[in-house]
Amino acid sequence: MKNKRMKIARIEKDLSQEQLADLISVSRQTISMIEAGKFNPSLQLCISICKALDRTLNDLFWEPDG
Repeated sequence: MKNKRMKIARIEKDLSQEQLADLISVSRQTISMIEAGKFNPSLQLCISICKALDRTLNDLFWEPDG
């Protein structure tokens, strides 16, 4: 499943995929794959992304029931 909430949060912070990747020490391809739903990040990576985007784990990664 695509992570549209992460992409929207990144855009709202005016960050490119590459800029976000640099902030959390991963490759741009990693950010791209997470946003595309092709990579399941570790909890530590999720936390790093949340901190960089000023969002909570629930905001970006929790899938509501239904």
